[in-house]
Order: sequence, then structure tokens, then C-alpha cells
Amino acid sequence: MGENVQETMYLVTLGRCCLSCVGLSSLTMSNHQLIGSTFTGRSISKTAEVALRPTFSGRICSINVSDNILRYICHDDHMTCPKCVCKELSFHFRTFGPYLRCLRLLNVLCVTEISELLRKSKLQRLVLRWIRSEKHVEPLCKLLIQSRDTLTSLEFIHCKLSSNSINAICASLHEKGIHTTGMQRFSIKTSSIEIDPLAAPSSFIAFLMSVRTLHSLHFCDGNLDRHIARMVFSTLLDSSSNLSSLDLSENNISGWLSTFSWRSVVGSPSSGKSLRSLCKLNLRGNELDKYDAENLAYALLHMPGLESLDLSGNPIEDSGIRSLISYFTKNPNSRLADLDLENCELSCCGVIEFLDTLSMLEKPIKFLSVADNALGSEVAEAIVNSFTVSIESLNISGIGLGPLGFLALGRKLEKGSKKLLSINISKNRGGQETARFLSKLIPLAPRLISVDASYNLMPPESLLMLCDSLRTAKGDLKRLDMTGNSCINHKADHSTLLSEFQHSGEPIFVLPSSLASHVPYDDDP
Repeated sequence: MGENVQETMYLVTLGRCCLSCVGLSSLTMSNHQLIGSTFTGRSISKTAEVALRPTFSGRICSINVSDNILRYICHDDHMTCPKCVCKELSFHFRTFGPYLRCLRLLNVLCVTEISELLRKSKLQRLVLRWIRSEKHVEPLCKLLIQSRDTLTSLEFIHCKLSSNSINAICASLHEKGIHTTGMQRFSIKTSSIEIDPLAAPSSFIAFLMSVRTLHSLHFCDGNLDRHIARMVFSTLLDSSSNLSSLDLSENNISGWLSTFSWRSVVGSPSSGKSLRSLCKLNLRGNELDKYDAENLAYALLHMPGLESLDLSGNPIEDSGIRSLISYFTKNPNSRLADLDLENCELSCCGVIEFLDTLSMLEKPIKFLSVADNALGSEVAEAIVNSFTVSIESLNISGIGLGPLGFLALGRKLEKGSKKLLSINISKNRGGQETARFLSKLIPLAPRLISVDASYNLMPPESLLMLCDSLRTAKGDLKRLDMTGNSCINHKADHSTLLSEFQHSGEPIFVLPSSLASHVPYDDDP
């Protein structure tokens, strides 16, 4: 049962009587918290709409709650009563505020009055949007101070944060430099962060250094430059947190590791304490080049627990991928299992060399993407070797295989793949050879559950070929995406086909619509 359905059931149950009359003594603690989050969250969202009006000049607590929300907690007759206490927002805060755990606030609601209304709340997750002025920061800090003993997640979206703002916010999360917070997730997304790296805010540095409970740190699309990224990374290098996820994606930080002397600090037992616990590192779309990849290869030695690395959208080229080869060669016991190299300006030669290295590792990569790199058909043999040996999920979308590439894949596919779970071969213009390859792969990959073969210019006869393969296979395929192909004969009735090939009541085939089937994917610029 979905969360929204559960909320509706609780609301309907309570909608028979006015809570201001019956009180809350008969409800369980979980019901208190559910209703607190539902009513107060909805009330605050509607309050923001009212407070944003240019004509609004009153107190937030006196704003009347909408009729739609009142219907859940009052008789319809009771709603017409002009003196009903349920109408004012203050009633919701007073009644349900102590049970509120998650809250989203727009900048217009970051005022002193909100911290007073939420004085008895025990917030665990707080999401702030459009904080762009210092006048919103001071009331926010008051709310953070009174919530820091319970707050575990703090997120900023579409905000503009100055150095002073970040310093004040982080100072509110711990008292007198002593760790008192249970903060686990700190995130700034799609925002502007204005920090002078030469005069980094002291409370921000102290926060990164001292919060031992911090597991997730995200600065995604935060307008970071290499100096700020270097400051954050060097701070984490010696911090005492148990960080498991670091996201610096969608920034321009090329050169951020250039000043680190990795060779001199590798092996030092006191260095990189926080980074040793890192499991996931996202560096997508950061304009990193081959020199950054070389420095990163040394930095990775400080992350023995790293399991996932996203380098997609960075022009590291073949020189960069060879730096990764050097890392794997020096660290054959690496725990890195998930690697995304999508759109990294790699060539066939570099990827073949990389795949050959992966096939010899003691703990090989399980999830790999080399999508949207111009590799061509020559990479086919190395690709087959990779997923017949170790890889469980492979994304080779848009690499230019063409009919010759799929023909080569089918010819090399002899041993089968007992580990392959999913494969994305979309946007490769393979035509009929795509279907021939899949019809051979499906019976030889018993664990395969998902195939994306969309936009491959497959003709109508491909569908029948794949059906024959599925009938003979003994696997557990759940999804085969055929959208963007001309594989439907519109004179035929496919209802029987869809009913024959199902998994848990859902069709295995995802077929193109009548309109989309005549519009092949065009990946030419």
C-alpha cells in the first residue's frame, strides 16, 4: 500500500469529528507523526502561497487554512462556524507541530515567527528553497539551533549562499565547536555557493571536520570552482566523519586535485581518515580532463572502500582511462564495482585496453557504462569478454556498433553469460542484426532480467525472431524495450503476443506506439 493511500485512510478515519473537540489522546504515536507531517506540511505549503502575495502583511499564524485541508479534520457544518479554531494555522502548529518530522520551507516562510511556531517540533529532515537573502538566514539559524539535537538531514535547493550565510548555518548546527549534532545528510543542489577559498568560513570547516555522523555530502550543480572543491576535499582528507557518499557533480572543477602530493601522503595512517569510509563518489559533468584523471587515480588510493565512481560527461579521453588502468593494476583488490564512463571522449583502443584489464581483476567491475563514446564495431570482442566473465550490468548505448558490431557480438558469444542481469544496447542502429544478437544472448543469459534495445532500426520481423528466442529460453526476463523501432506490423493484433510474454502480470515487451514506430532515432548532430 502506497504512502499516499495510507495517509488518505488515516485522514478519512479522522475526518468524522473535529480534533479540537476530541483531542489526540486516542491516537498512537505513529498516527500522531503521520498526521502531523501531513496536515502541517500541507498547511505550510498553502501558507506560502498566501504569504507570497504582495498584499499580505499579517502574521503567518493567523492565516486561514484552506477548505480542502479542513474537510479532513472537521464536519462540513463545523467549517461554516466563523469562530472555529481549526481555521487558523496556529491551531495546526499547536496540535500537530510536536509530531512534525519532515518540513519543506520556501524563503518567504523563513521568518522568526516560524521558529516560534515550531518550537516544540522535533524536526529530522528540513528542505529549504530559494534562500537568497541574508534576511532569511537569521530566522533559519534560530530554527536550526532549536532543532539541532534531532535534525539528521538538511537540504538547500535553488539557493544563493554567501560565505557568511554558510558560516552562520554551520555554526547553528553545533555548539561552541563541540559535536552535538546527529546530522547525516547535508546537501546543496542547483544553487550558488560563494566562498572565498583563501578565507574559508571557519564554522563550515569545523562542521566538515567534526560531524562524525555525516554520511552524505552533496554539492551538486552548486557553481563550485576548483578552489572551493579543493578546499572541501582537503578538509575531508583529515576529517573525522564517516562519509559514505560525496557528490560534487555538475560543477567546473578541472584542476582541483593538481596541488595534492598524493605520492607523499599515500600510506600515511593519519591521512584521508574520512575518505577511507567513502563508498560513492559522483564527479559527473565537471570538465575533468586527462590530467585530472591522473591525479584522481592517486586520490582513489585514499578510498579503499569506494564502490561507485561516476566520471560521466568528463573529457578524460584515452589518457584518462589509462590512468584508471594504472590504478586497477596497482590496486587489484579494489572494491570499486560500479563505474560510469559515459560520454568521456573515449576511443575504441582505450576502451578495449580498459576492458582487457578489467577481465583480469580479482574483484572485477559489476556495473559499467561506456555509453555515448564513439567506439565503433571493433570494440565488440572486448565487450563480449567483459560480460561473459564478470559484468552484471552493461550500458553500451550509442557507441556506434551498427550491423557489423552486432554481427561480431553474436559470433563471439559462445560461452554465454551466467552473471549478466541487464544490458543497454540502444541507439546503435543495428537493424536486423540487433535482433539476431539478442535472440542468441537471451537463451545464454539465464539471469538476464532487463534489455534496452530501443532505437536500433529493427524491422517488423525482429519481433517474431525475439519471440521464438523467448519461448526456448529458460531465463527470467522481465523487460525488453523495443521503443523507437519499426518492429510492429500494424495490420497484426499484438494482444496475444503481449499476453503470452508476461512477468508478474506485466508485458515483457515494451513496444513502440503507432506514431513513434515510424520515427527512427537520429543521433547525428
